[in-house]
Amino acid sequence: MAPLRLGSIAPDFEAETTAGDIKFHEYIGDSWAILFSHPADFTPVCTTELGEVAKLAPKFEQRNVKVLGLSTNDLSDHAKWVDDINDVNDVTVRFPIIADKDRKVATLYDMLDSVEHDPTNVVNGIPFTVRSVFVIDPAKKIRLILTYPASCGRNFDEILRAVDSLQLSDKQPIATPANWQPGEDVIVHVSVPTDKAKELFPQVKESRPYLRFATLP
Repeated sequence: MAPLRLGSIAPDFEAETTAGDIKFHEYIGDSWAILFSHPADFTPVCTTELGEVAKLAPKFEQRNVKVLGLSTNDLSDHAKWVDDINDVNDVTVRFPIIADKDRKVATLYDMLDSVEHDPTNVVNGIPFTVRSVFVIDPAKKIRLILTYPASCGRNFDEILRAVDSLQLSDKQPIATPANWQPGEDVIVHVSVPTDKAKELFPQVKESRPYLRFATLP
């Protein structure tokens, strides 16, 4: 199988989850989706991450984003772990978590760790997943890929920011600069002449011929 890259169609799959059986592409429907993996249930960093995603659920919903977790345990373990997540983080996890005990989805998305990278994330020769993130658009195309080691918790505010940037650049000919936040000036796409940019945006500042900042309408 060819490696997954930006622009690849996200592989479809069927899986058991804490919200019932799903077919991934049907689950996405006309929404955006974030598929994110965890090494295993009852692990400390994962417990904080899933709690954070539960807290951010309204913000994902505002952006028409469905979130889907994955861990390499069975549904029985997931159910007990979700109780812990809810209690520790004072949340209610409502999004599905895939029970990928056989690692089929993890293998499909190349999420598995290696002894060469982190021997503590491989037990009895069986690798666990790293902290992968796939942002997928309604056309089922992969738009962003992040991979964190098991020891490093993810910044979900940054993932939200990246989704905002992707959705905005789909609607307007722009890019977003370093550390951009919603509401701040953007960069005019290089394909748009400055004269045209001044018709599209209320204010355009040319720092260099190739770098034009614009205020959004």
